[in-house]
Amino acid sequence: MPLIDLSHTSHTRAQTGIQRVCRALQRELGAEATPITWDPYADCWRTLEAWEEANLAATAPAAKRGSVWPLAARWRGRLRQMRGVESLRPADDGLIVPELFSPAVAAALPRLVGRGPRVALFHDALALRLPELSPPKTVARFPAYLQELRAFDGIAAVSEDSKQTLLDYWQWLGWTQVPAVAAIPLGLDLPPTAPGPAPAGTPVVLSVGSIEGRKNHLALLEAAEQLWQGGRQFELHLIGLAQRETGRAALERIAALQAARRPLRYVGAVDGAALEAAYAACTFTVYPSLMEGFGLPVFESIARHRPCICSGRGALGEAARGGGVRALDAVTPAALAEAIAGLLDQPEQLARLGAEARARPLRRWSDYVRDLRTWMATLG
Repeated sequence: MPLIDLSHTSHTRAQTGIQRVCRALQRELGAEATPITWDPYADCWRTLEAWEEANLAATAPAAKRGSVWPLAARWRGRLRQMRGVESLRPADDGLIVPELFSPAVAAALPRLVGRGPRVALFHDALALRLPELSPPKTVARFPAYLQELRAFDGIAAVSEDSKQTLLDYWQWLGWTQVPAVAAIPLGLDLPPTAPGPAPAGTPVVLSVGSIEGRKNHLALLEAAEQLWQGGRQFELHLIGLAQRETGRAALERIAALQAARRPLRYVGAVDGAALEAAYAACTFTVYPSLMEGFGLPVFESIARHRPCICSGRGALGEAARGGGVRALDAVTPAALAEAIAGLLDQPEQLARLGAEARARPLRRWSDYVRDLRTWMATLG
């Protein structure tokens, strides 16, 4: 059975995109994989403790993204180090690293070299493609991370766009000795039953995604303000954890629009039940992000039979294929305003996209794990 490194996700209750992927992957693998963590206080790899497993199982929204190590866990780690506890032995069935790992984890990964293939998931290179809209620490870390990926036997990119971005970057640097890279699209947690038609009354436009620079909420807020000034009647509902470094301007704009008594709700991060209720209450969704590695909120909107407006480029363009999506050449305020107005004013367009969403087949996490394990077996 392979090991799966959850060094960050097991120490946070945040539900960002990567954390949700890690939790879903670990849950789907179940007894077929052993979740592990690098313990910097013990200076060893080990299996998870009960409090770390509780973090993985958490569904309540978190206020922060960072890792948290309780004092008692730090002391246990130091005692392990004093006693000379050895790290886990490498698994003959390989290693899966689904996180964007830290320098400390990268330095410790050679201890897990075994006979099985070592595979890392590659989500995106947005820190290099949009550095001005990314956290400075992530931008500074990224070149070293992309170099460290070369130590793996295979890289499972979450989309064709992510795969090509990684290969292009390595080629640009002149690196020829690189691991195999495959595009394996992620799966979804599909709802037991999709919500019915949107409720009657004032339309609700929903946008789900963390409040950060590259998610482009400023453009969405400007588009909404243009429509409100023009007399359009709708409510905008935003859901997502705020990234204070790059999302401050959007948060300030949200506060200003609310002070002006615009029909705008922002509730931060929410739990699964509240998220499902928001999808059920909305008319359609907008995902204004400039660039993504996969575009999970687009697929989740489709799975709930709600049309989505998003970019038609890169990985989001891949997500738009298959129907149920109003894909835009550019996610500018003007383009977003036009698309939102179109779905508000043209019921037949909204109905057509809704029908496409209902008819669209979607991948489950079981499909992803099957494809990942099958591909890992080819790596030797």
